[in-house]
Amino acid sequence: MTEVKFYDKAEDELLKFAVIISKTRNKYVFCKHKDRDTWEVPGGHREEGENIVDTAKRELYEETGAVEFAIEPICVYSVTAPDNFDGRETFGMLFFADIKRFEAELHSEIEKITIMDELPKRWTYPDIQPELMKEAKRRGFL
Repeated sequence: MTEVKFYDKAEDELLKFAVIISKTRNKYVFCKHKDRDTWEVPGGHREEGENIVDTAKRELYEETGAVEFAIEPICVYSVTAPDNFDGRETFGMLFFADIKRFEAELHSEIEKITIMDELPKRWTYPDIQPELMKEAKRRGFL
């Protein structure tokens, strides 16, 4: 069973991922990977030596084409799942972004983005990302 937990902070070196809940004109922004038929929140792995905020900005650009946006951290999250990382708890930083302008084309593994009033019904990570959305709402970001 997948377990998602939330923290106010964690040691920087523990943060392996950045996930960015995004809106534009008060509507949600979701991505569809080229190899999947589900929707996901933009995000990804932190690169060696990269600041976690820079990870969030890079992933947001790569996965949505966002070129003008305001971004802020929400909280630290962790995921423990038997089929990931040998069942070890892994940590990431959850962000919120308000996107003002997008580039015309995407330059990554993302096939397309969608802008929605509601949350998607078909999630790529159904045990994780809906929980991240609930926590962002609980903390006043949505």
